[in-house]
Amino acid sequence: MSLRGDGPIEELAIPSGTTVEEHDVVVDGDVLVGGQSTVELGVRGRNVAIGERVRVANDIEAEGDCRLDTWCSVDGNVLVGEDAYLGERVTVTGRLMVSGDLDIGDDVTIEEGFEANGWIVIRNPVPTIVFYFIVLSQLLRVGETDAADELAEALADGDDVRDPLLVPRSAEISDDAWRVSTPATVGDDCRLHGNLRAESIRVGERNEVFGSLRAREDITVGAETVIHGDVTTRGGTVTVETGARVLGDVSAGDLVVYDGAEIQGTLRARGEMKLVQETESDGAADGVDQADETESVEADDADATADADKTDEAESGEADDPDDSADDAVGGESDADDPTEDETAAVKADAGSTTDAVGSDGDS
Repeated sequence: MSLRGDGPIEELAIPSGTTVEEHDVVVDGDVLVGGQSTVELGVRGRNVAIGERVRVANDIEAEGDCRLDTWCSVDGNVLVGEDAYLGERVTVTGRLMVSGDLDIGDDVTIEEGFEANGWIVIRNPVPTIVFYFIVLSQLLRVGETDAADELAEALADGDDVRDPLLVPRSAEISDDAWRVSTPATVGDDCRLHGNLRAESIRVGERNEVFGSLRAREDITVGAETVIHGDVTTRGGTVTVETGARVLGDVSAGDLVVYDGAEIQGTLRARGEMKLVQETESDGAADGVDQADETESVEADDADATADADKTDEAESGEADDPDDSADDAVGGESDADDPTEDETAAVKADAGSTTDAVGSDGDS
């Protein structure tokens, strides 16, 4: 894997737990910096690999190996816990201290001298760790993921596998701003200084960023994260999750704010603006209450059904079937308590009397 050119580093990835302490970027894992970048801060990590023509404006401290590619410049000291690899025309304005072996290329300048406890080889080095990265990339390219996982576990040397700090090509990292032309991802529990400029930005949970966020596309601010500045995107969507705090203005194409988020500045959205409220169960007691409410609702439904059945039975008792009532009326049977039937009988009697009268007149 080469750190020059476009390379495999396609985003700015800041792992969880990263902090900026006294002008140094401190990470628990490895640090990979793409070619032609500028890092105005010092770098402290496990293994540090710096690409071609990168300028580092402060000290480099590596617990494991350290590689400086050709034409790199370090304005400070380089302290290496294991082996160091320096390419051609590397410049170190301070002192180089190596606990293990040192491979060094041609025309390397170390102004305050160097010290190595192991072997010192002057050549154009191809370090072993870079060779392993090349093998890993080839395995992933042909789809041999199982073999790649085994090689990664062997490289970890029994330690916990930690996410690296990835800085893409042509990035600018300083106290003032972190500028990249790729997407940027920030893990959890980080403390960063400087404005973050990227294609898109996703900030995890419980972070504190002393600067603003600006992107061309979407921006997501995770839960309980504090942004000491503005959040701005040209045409993307800004999402502020529950418990997040933005101490500045928010401007976006679309805006999504979760319940519990705090925005102290103004809100501007060219498109839609949504407020999302989430309902969550607070515990087993709430579940029991909900179950009781459900049972009571079902009981009420059962009572209502029973009442309806009783009402139907009562109505059927008063008038069972219209056909049966009609048959009873034809048969001459009537209920004495029903005034309607009495009136019907009277009308029939009157009709009969009229018929008899007509018949008698005809006879006469």
